[in-house]
Amino acid sequence: MLRRYVEQILSIYNYIDGILVTNNKGIVEYYTNYRPDINNLKEKDVVGKHVLTVYPTLNEKTSSVMRALKTGKSIFNEFQSLVSYKGQTINAINSTLLIKHNEDIIGVVDVSRYVDDCYQRQDIVLSIKSNEQKKSLYTVDDIITDSIKLNNIKEKIKKVAQTDSTVLIYGETGTGKELVAQSIHTSSNRKSKRFVSQNCASIPSTLLESILFGTVKGSYTGAENRPGLFELANGGTLFLDEINSMEINVQAKILKAIEEKKITRIGGIEPIDTDVKIISAINEEPSVCLKEKKLREDLFYRLSVVQLDLPPLRERRQDVNYLTKYFIDYFNSKMNRNIIDISEDVEDIFQKYSWPGNVRELKNIIEGAFNLTSSRIIQKKDLPEYIYRIPVNNSNFEINEDISLSEAVKNYEKKLIINAIKSTEKLTDAAKKLKITKQNLHYKMEKYEIDKNNIYFQ
Repeated sequence: MLRRYVEQILSIYNYIDGILVTNNKGIVEYYTNYRPDINNLKEKDVVGKHVLTVYPTLNEKTSSVMRALKTGKSIFNEFQSLVSYKGQTINAINSTLLIKHNEDIIGVVDVSRYVDDCYQRQDIVLSIKSNEQKKSLYTVDDIITDSIKLNNIKEKIKKVAQTDSTVLIYGETGTGKELVAQSIHTSSNRKSKRFVSQNCASIPSTLLESILFGTVKGSYTGAENRPGLFELANGGTLFLDEINSMEINVQAKILKAIEEKKITRIGGIEPIDTDVKIISAINEEPSVCLKEKKLREDLFYRLSVVQLDLPPLRERRQDVNYLTKYFIDYFNSKMNRNIIDISEDVEDIFQKYSWPGNVRELKNIIEGAFNLTSSRIIQKKDLPEYIYRIPVNNSNFEINEDISLSEAVKNYEKKLIINAIKSTEKLTDAAKKLKITKQNLHYKMEKYEIDKNNIYFQ
C-alpha cells in the first residue's frame, strides 16, 4: 500500500533528489536515490533498516521522519544535516508527508532535495528561513528569556564553551536541553566541526553500542565497516541526551572512552583516537538517577565537571508572557497572520497552568490557537480544554514526598490518559478529549505502559 503513493508524490515534486518511504515504525520499505554523485546509498543499503540506523546521527527528535510519525503532522522544507551509517555527510531540504489509511497513519514519504548543489539549479526555490540557510544549529542568542536564572545560564554557556570539560544538563522535557547543548557547541572553537546528537532512550542498548562505537565487517551477521558517533564527532561535540536511560554496561564503555580518549569498534581490535567534547543530558534529578542506579556514580562525576540545571517554565512565570509574545511574532511570520495578543482570560490561564511540557508545550498551544482563532486576539475558546479544565487546587491529589516533581507530573499525566480512555469507547475519542493526536496518544500509552484492555479492570 505504501508503494502506490510514490508515483503520486513524484508527480507533485518535479525535482526530487531522493525519496524514502517508511512504515509507521520507521522501517524503510522503499528508497530511490537520483543523485549518487552526492549520496552513495543504494536501495539495498537502506530498505529493511530503521531510518535511525541508516542515519545514526539523527534521533527521534531531530529526524523529520520520526517526528512526523510521533506528532501526526507532516513536515515541509526542513533543513537536515545527515550522516549516513557509511560516514557520508548529506545536507538536504526534506519534506515528510504522512500516509494515512482510514485515518490511521501507516507510514510516511520523505522527499529530499540536496543542498550541496541546489543553489546552482535555478528551477528550485528553497522555502527555508534565512537563519536555516546560514546555520542549522542554535546559538546562545536563540535562548529567549526574561528570567534571571536562565540569563545566568546563558553566561555560563559562554564560559564552558571555551574549554573541553564535560557538561551535564539537567532539565525536564521541553526545557531546551538540546538548545543549550547546541549553543555550547556554536560558542566554542569547535563550531566549524560536527555537532552529533543521540537520544539514548530511543535506541535499544544492543544497537546503541554499535551506533556509538562503530562496527567492523563480520563482527556479527550483517555488520559492515562503519564509524560510530565518537568517530563522526571527532574534533567536534557529541551530545548524549537522556543518558540516564542508557544500559549500565554501555555506560561503562562510555566512561572508558571518555577517560582514555580512545574507542574500539565492535568486533575490532585497533583503538581509535578521538577528540570530542562530551555534553550529556538527563531528564530526572541527578540524586534520583544515582539512587535508582540509572546512572553509574563514576560516570556521573566524569560527565558533570560542569552541571547546568535548566529551570522549568513554572519556576520562571515572567517568561510565560515573554515567550507568548515571541511565539505570536514567530507564527505571524510563519503563517502570514496578524495576531496581536492574548486575552486577559488566556493570560490568567497561562499564569496558573503548571506547564508540564514546558516551553515546547507553550509553543504548541500557541500554534494550535493560530489554527483555530478567527480574530486578532487569542481567546480561551482557541485553547485546548485540558489546560483550564484541570483544577488548580485539587484536595484529592496526594503528594508523595518520596518521589520527585517530574515523577509526580508523569503520574498525573498517566492518570489523565487513563481517565480519558475510561470515559470514551474509542482511542480516537480519547485523543480528541485530551486534545492530542491519536498517534501521540499511542506514543504516551506505550511510554507509560498503559494497556487499554486492562484499564476497565483497574
